[in-house]
Amino acid sequence: MPKVFSCEVREEFFELLCGGLSAQAAARVVGVSSWTGVLWWRASGLVDLSIQPGRRGGLPGSGAAAVPGVTGGQQRPLARQRRALSSQDRAVIAALLRQGLSYAQIGAAIGRDKSVICREVRRNRGGDGSYYASVAHRAAHERRRRPKPFKLVENPMLCRAIEGWMDDGWSPGLIATVLRRERPGADAGARMARVSHETIYQALYVQTRGQLRRDLHRQLSLQRAARRPRTAGKRESSPYREAFTIRQRPAEVADRAVPGHWEGDLIVGAGNASAVGTLVERTTRFTMLLHLPQRHDAASVAAVMINQMRGLPDHLRRSLTWDRGTELADYQRIQLDLDMPVYFCDPRSPWQRGSNENTNRLLRFWLTKGSDLSTHTAADLDRIAATLNQRPRPTLDLKTPAQALAELLANPAAA
Repeated sequence: MPKVFSCEVREEFFELLCGGLSAQAAARVVGVSSWTGVLWWRASGLVDLSIQPGRRGGLPGSGAAAVPGVTGGQQRPLARQRRALSSQDRAVIAALLRQGLSYAQIGAAIGRDKSVICREVRRNRGGDGSYYASVAHRAAHERRRRPKPFKLVENPMLCRAIEGWMDDGWSPGLIATVLRRERPGADAGARMARVSHETIYQALYVQTRGQLRRDLHRQLSLQRAARRPRTAGKRESSPYREAFTIRQRPAEVADRAVPGHWEGDLIVGAGNASAVGTLVERTTRFTMLLHLPQRHDAASVAAVMINQMRGLPDHLRRSLTWDRGTELADYQRIQLDLDMPVYFCDPRSPWQRGSNENTNRLLRFWLTKGSDLSTHTAADLDRIAATLNQRPRPTLDLKTPAQALAELLANPAAA
């Protein structure tokens, strides 16, 4: 007949486990076999939380504590407070659960509502249904860690399901309601399969917050590519309130180690009546010029840029950095059609696009200040760009931008 160990022995085992000992070492201390200790550990729920025993330092505040408000079986009610449960509170809960008290009685003992006790036990009991104070405190500590991973990043199957429903005309609110009704359970798997409507909207409008298709906003009733602020009736101070800033740009852009990151701007002619768009690849300094013969508003710039950059390989189309001129207000279209994020510099900070500013200075040799730039044809601009791309650059060890780009195209693995 298997030996039965008391709750006190198990409690001591979990205190040692959360304090930093391995399951085998904690088992030896409390006088049980290593295999028994491993079985207790697996049934506790610590494995599901990816908490590995044997990590020194333990959890602050998780040690054994006296049970406040309980003396000789009597409960002393405490003042009710809105605060997180402490390790002492959980020690009281564990002790009174073993005595068979109700959630209401336990709540009265520590000054909390019975619903708090019910949620605490439901969330933190082990796989075998038992509740241990040290295990519960460690589990709660792990859940409070920030930042938490975004749910739609961790669950690609849920992303595909949401995409299918939205393609059928479902709204984010309807999807959230159906998921909540179909998966009402309290277990971890059911919670992970549920998602709020706000989470779906964030995945649609903030590119770094999920894995939904970037064109999925077109399935919404209003088909907006960006969220409308609450102050929609007022004129917005900037069209880039929802845009990526240069501080969100990956570190690989700054050190120029990875090609495919571009900087761009407009060179403006006399009276701001004409303009030429410039694009410079940061690693090779390769330059492309955008022909804007009629207009240089946001729609025209976006259309020409998409047409010009669409022919580049994917590995040479990783990002674009621009200033905050209104000519790129249609950046959402550029991001969607080119599958390339656009980052914006801080106001009045041209030095954050140093490669582009230096290239514009060189281009002024042909595109002189105060001239009418609309006189240059597309063929003229191609010839100017080719000439500049054949110019040796000291920053490239006197290689030309054209040579540097050709090396990348010949060896895509190097990119």
